[in-house]
Amino acid sequence: MQTSVRFWGRFGLHVMAGLLGSFVLSGLSPAWSQTADLFADPAKPALPNPGMKLDARRAALVVIDPQIDFMSEKGAAWSAVGEAVTKTRLVPHLLDLFQAAKRAGMVVAISPHYYYPHDHAWKVQGPAELFQHKIKIFDRPSALSLDGFAGSGADFMPEFKPFIEDGKTIVASPHKLYGPQANDLVLQLRKQRVDQVVLAGMLSNLCVESHLRELLENGFEVAVVRDAVAGPKLPEGDGNLSAVINYRYLANGLWTTEQTVTQMKR
Repeated sequence: MQTSVRFWGRFGLHVMAGLLGSFVLSGLSPAWSQTADLFADPAKPALPNPGMKLDARRAALVVIDPQIDFMSEKGAAWSAVGEAVTKTRLVPHLLDLFQAAKRAGMVVAISPHYYYPHDHAWKVQGPAELFQHKIKIFDRPSALSLDGFAGSGADFMPEFKPFIEDGKTIVASPHKLYGPQANDLVLQLRKQRVDQVVLAGMLSNLCVESHLRELLENGFEVAVVRDAVAGPKLPEGDGNLSAVINYRYLANGLWTTEQTVTQMKR
């Protein structure tokens, strides 16, 4: 009898947890979904704050994939990322960061994403790669030509061009999957004696998180601007939520745009 009670007690708890989870995910409980802030930081964190302080003389703003296909309503990925881009006010926040970094004399670097015809012939691909190739995101007709680049989905957002095309911003070679292992971003930053990085852009749970991990492994001190990143929201899950959780575990700083701009002014 006691065994039966214990079993049904545990079973009942699992059922209740499953029902609550399904209500949150499916939107069947509006009151719950409206009041629960899934992105709220824990009231009593278990992990210590690293206390990163920005020094503009040795820091860089690194913006990942500030391109039309990700950040514009006209972009190929808008159906997957539009909600996050809009909710976080990503484009205005990136403009604030570009302006503040330039005023502070900081190094600014772009880590872009391009796909060429030979990339579409990959024999081994993951789910996100297959999705990106299917919607023809970031496509360019040739690695050796800029024909058709201007105004295409692979081009930079028009709002950012005055900062990116000022003759001072580093535009790294393209990263191919998610992290900067395949491009020259780390080399370019080291050549500028940069050892602190402020990270922003897209996608929060893929390229941004992968850049964060690789830069940390290379000894950089890295802060992520939490409201200047955006990720996909698909039936597989909310990319922003998964990313923010991992940022809390990994990043030396997890700041808002306002906090970052204030640090850049010091």
